[in-house]
Amino acid sequence: MLEAIEIETAPQPDAAIVWLHGLGADGSDFVPIVPELRLAARLRARFVFPHAPVRPVTINAGARMRAWFDIAALEGTHEDEAGLCASQREIEALIARERDRGVASGRIVLAGFSQGGALALHTALRYRERLAGVIALSTWLPLAATLPAQASPANAATPIFLAHGSDDPLVPLALAQAARATLARLGYTVEWRAYPMEHAVCAEEIADVAAFLVRIL
Repeated sequence: MLEAIEIETAPQPDAAIVWLHGLGADGSDFVPIVPELRLAARLRARFVFPHAPVRPVTINAGARMRAWFDIAALEGTHEDEAGLCASQREIEALIARERDRGVASGRIVLAGFSQGGALALHTALRYRERLAGVIALSTWLPLAATLPAQASPANAATPIFLAHGSDDPLVPLALAQAARATLARLGYTVEWRAYPMEHAVCAEEIADVAAFLVRIL
């Protein structure tokens, strides 16, 4: 089981948000977002911020860092399918633990930023039981070519919040727009937002994420 930081907004939570960090960060990266979301205590949510394993990353000259999977290039035919699937199993184990703690799958949200957002999309759309929703920030859709065959019918109608910075120099806006187009073509419900920022989050985005969480939970 992945090590993780946990924050509960109220005793005996009946909802969970599993939030995946970006490349080279760790679970603490998005801990400050919890109070900024200003969620009502009645939502009784548990935030789970897991730490990715440390591994060499090709796009960063093989340097070892926390990463959900290897990246050779953001655009191209080579994708680390084995790494994605291994991390998918790790996230599914976290979901199973929430189920064991009494949280129904329909009250679990997968969220992520950058590489974490890519894994959140990959995992949620293939998960065998209905989830509450997906939040994918400043990211792309990995293994898009395999999604039609691997997609789970249980999450065909699961709402997706997809957002990006219009001036992102690390993950180009075009990759997020391509993800949006692919998901829409496959029939997914996508709430799309673009903000005048780089590879980051902003106050307006946090407010929109909070509103999305309130709607789906």
